[in-house]
Amino acid sequence: MSKFQLSRRAAGLQFAALLASTSVADGASAVPKKILVRSSWQTVNIGDIAHTPGLLHLLETYLPDAEVHLWPSRIDNGVDALLQTRFPKLRIVRDSGDLKDAFRDCEFLLHGSGASLVAQNDVVRWSKETGKPYGIYGITLPPKKSTSTEATSRAAMEKTVQVLSGASFVFFRDSKSLELARQLGCSADVLQFGPDAAFGCDLRDDAKANAFLAKHQLEPGKFLCCIPRLRYTPYWTIPSKKRAFDAEKHARNEQMKDHDHAPLRQAIIDVVHETDLKILLCPEDQTQMQVGKEMLLDRLPEVVRKRVAWRPDYWLTGEAISVYRQSAGLFGNEMHSPIMCIGHGIPAIVCRWAEQTSKGYMWEDIGLGEWLFDLDDESQVARVASTVLALAKDPEAAKRKAQEARLFVENRQKETMQVLAQTLGGGVPKR
Repeated sequence: MSKFQLSRRAAGLQFAALLASTSVADGASAVPKKILVRSSWQTVNIGDIAHTPGLLHLLETYLPDAEVHLWPSRIDNGVDALLQTRFPKLRIVRDSGDLKDAFRDCEFLLHGSGASLVAQNDVVRWSKETGKPYGIYGITLPPKKSTSTEATSRAAMEKTVQVLSGASFVFFRDSKSLELARQLGCSADVLQFGPDAAFGCDLRDDAKANAFLAKHQLEPGKFLCCIPRLRYTPYWTIPSKKRAFDAEKHARNEQMKDHDHAPLRQAIIDVVHETDLKILLCPEDQTQMQVGKEMLLDRLPEVVRKRVAWRPDYWLTGEAISVYRQSAGLFGNEMHSPIMCIGHGIPAIVCRWAEQTSKGYMWEDIGLGEWLFDLDDESQVARVASTVLALAKDPEAAKRKAQEARLFVENRQKETMQVLAQTLGGGVPKR
């Protein structure tokens, strides 16, 4: 059990006292109207897409009177229309003129969830040019970034900590990041655990999902989703990323890809042999369709393969969530599809490794440590298949466990939105 789990009751009592001592008055109506959200890092990964609608949903729920402006990095691949359809009042910063207006009009900048302080330079720019406050919502503080093969320099870490220390609040999405920030002397007034915003993503595309499931004869509750992943995302294989081939990362991927997918293959075999469930191999990013075919589908026995569906193309977050919601659960080497599953009460098992930073440890923080496996630890590798099979054989118990985690996350989300409301000078949100 993590130190964070031991302190959750104390934290809850602290926030209960805070809520009780604050005047509700007109709820969120006193909150300043304009918030600039810095998010939307890329669109080749449905998890990176999910960060933004997740945060927008939380703001919509707890600060409904706020006027929200989005300062995105990328909203191509249909994500622009997706966001505008779900959040018709959203104002998207599309050019330098829009950004100038947002800097002038917005009272607060909220940096969204990510693998690090992704837009650190933009936060610094906001602070220098406006003198207005900012907050950080649900990030990891990694000693080594997931896209790097070398540890972050001491000077770079000190600069990041300095920026974090200037924030009105910083919420880390895993307790190990929180502990590291404290060790490095981060001095923000509010420094706490706060769930990844993707837990709040409620995008849906039931029509596409239903058509896909029907095509592959996948019935609600009668299949598990499985997501493959290499140690380093081979961005050089995605034309739009325009990345040079990285020989070092490729070599590491080749070295570990069989090791990292063997427990998934065994889980698939066991589930097919011992239950009536089917398996759906699906992607979280644009590189994983081929990985799933090479490392999972093509290496399964023929009798097993007959009960396995493979998705050959990328999808967007709404369709993925609509499929996950109809599954009996999910397992694999990714993080954000499990997050989206738990956000909807669907069981999800996470496999991680050192190259993914500490974000996977959030599963311990929300009470799902039994569903977290470190593939760098061979004793844990050996337990992946049996844990997946146990989920498949007792789906109702698994759903109860997932629902408990979901409720914990939702309570913590409400508390974090309370901190934002108070930072902005308003009362307690009504919901």
